[in-house]
Amino acid sequence: QVQLVESGGGLVQPGGSLRLSCAASGFTFRNYDMNWYRQAPGKERELVATITLGGNTNYADSVKGRFIISRDNAKNTVYLQMNSLKPEDTAVYYCNARRLHWNYWGKGTLVTVSS
Repeated sequence: QVQLVESGGGLVQPGGSLRLSCAASGFTFRNYDMNWYRQAPGKERELVATITLGGNTNYADSVKGRFIISRDNAKNTVYLQMNSLKPEDTAVYYCNARRLHWNYWGKGTLVTVSS
């Protein structure tokens, strides 16, 4: 069955870095656009970064220049390198795979940015 399993979240101080990973299985990973979303307490889920099946990337304005999305099709994994973290980056981060009408979600990993 389809699985997306996020890892790498945790507590980090402002200005620090974290690298999130999302391991995919149960579908043909290389054929899907991959996305990272986040949802902060009391807020709606928002799109953070996208990497297409062709490797093109796009970022929310709030993370542009600080976050980098990448993928390794040999490992069926997508990554989110997060640098210069701010308290407002605190959220549950979700991995998403999308192709046509297929849309899969992971369960999320919590990132807390606090001193």
